[in-house]
Amino acid sequence: MLKAVFIDIDGTLLKSDHTVSDATIKTIQQLKEKNILVVLVSARPVHGISRISKIVGLESAPTIGLNGGYIAQNNQVLYKSNIPTSTVIALHNAVEQYPLTTLYYQDELWFAEKQSKYSINEQKISDVPVIIQPIAETVLQWEKDNTGPNKIMMIGDEATIQQLELTVQPQFANQLNMAKSKPIFLEAMPLNVSKAKAVEKIIQQYHIKPEEIITIGDNFNDKEMIAMAGTGIAMGNAPDAVKAVAKYVTDTNNNDGVAKAIQHFLQQWF
Repeated sequence: MLKAVFIDIDGTLLKSDHTVSDATIKTIQQLKEKNILVVLVSARPVHGISRISKIVGLESAPTIGLNGGYIAQNNQVLYKSNIPTSTVIALHNAVEQYPLTTLYYQDELWFAEKQSKYSINEQKISDVPVIIQPIAETVLQWEKDNTGPNKIMMIGDEATIQQLELTVQPQFANQLNMAKSKPIFLEAMPLNVSKAKAVEKIIQQYHIKPEEIITIGDNFNDKEMIAMAGTGIAMGNAPDAVKAVAKYVTDTNNNDGVAKAIQHFLQQWF
């Protein structure tokens, strides 16, 4: 019995032009009419998801943001986890030598040391302006408030991100959960945070079993979420390593892959 569907946003729900197809909107409506819980799951901050939630009619549903580091529903925080400031400083020192833009996401705020083409591009998905200031100043404020970032995103060219995977990621294996969300994005979360763990928190709250859910995604930060579900689905545009853990591979995000996958299983179960 299908009770919940968890859908990644970028590269999955959204087409490359950042729109949602009519077929996908109608399919989500079908799920809602059958009282099936539908949850958007994203690396984006929650304030970068709200516009999309409205488009697909999921304003009142739980929303998983920041790769599971922040979960909210109806403007209420259900869960959040922060990276310790000591780890923030250590990571900053480790990546400072690389040509990167590093963005720090803390609840509804986000920070960078400098403006770049990458931060400007990320600003397009957020209604909250990025705060530009030295990382030392940001960390000082976090320490004063006893908090820290839910996610750190490092953005660079593909070769630089690959180098970080080989050198920096192993250094922090016992402190941070790191995963690529795009070839140019390496994201760092608290060690206890992932999309899969956030999905587990939601289904426990709703008394749903993993075998009763569908998860759909397209990249490495979706891999664990796809693997843990009763029906884990990889997009046609996903890397082969992500497709390998899926129980089903659908069409691409530009060709109604989400709608096609859900319709395929709705016909089996209903």
